[in-house]
Amino acid sequence: MSDNDDDLTLSAEATAALLEFYAEQQTKLEKGTGVENIDEDWQLSQFWYDDATATSLANEALRLAGLRGSIACVSCPTVYRKLKSIKDDSEGRFSNVRLRLLEYDRRFKVYGDDFVYYDYNEPLNVSEAILATDFDVVIADPPFLAEECLLKTLETVKRLTTRNIILCTGAIMEATAYQVLDLKVCNFRPKHQRNLENEFKCYANYDIDSYVK
Repeated sequence: MSDNDDDLTLSAEATAALLEFYAEQQTKLEKGTGVENIDEDWQLSQFWYDDATATSLANEALRLAGLRGSIACVSCPTVYRKLKSIKDDSEGRFSNVRLRLLEYDRRFKVYGDDFVYYDYNEPLNVSEAILATDFDVVIADPPFLAEECLLKTLETVKRLTTRNIILCTGAIMEATAYQVLDLKVCNFRPKHQRNLENEFKCYANYDIDSYVK
């Protein structure tokens, strides 16, 4: 066997190993494990909630949705990720709960049909099947702290539900949230894995503070 043959053999082995690795990673992602390693992309203004916040919001969404309801997460993948984790670990209890993640970041396509590509600049450029669904609860976290971003996100939210709405955004958006969808500030304060300079608040169209502390 020539030196060139050795190189070819090693290359083939390395390629096979890489393919096996990629297959294992894809299997993990499809099962919802390992996706927690998707890092924040600051260019997309992504700041992940801490685990306590994600858990509190996910549990509240499941309380509202019940065992056969539907939940939409708009630009808040950490809450969706927690919801999916709870659903997958519930031994079938929440198997009939429908989850959807409306998100710009295509890395979350690993969640299959739950992922719906969403650009807030085109608030109604979502499939009619999604827009026609009256979700039991919608949780939204506009990616940018700007009134235009909030207004367009709320335009989407209005088409997704006539029921329960939870909004997480900056304190400076309080007046706009109230004027557009009658969302009132809550005592519950969302927290992030990294400290943000801007004060962050939670808003809802119902008494969330009786359930989330």
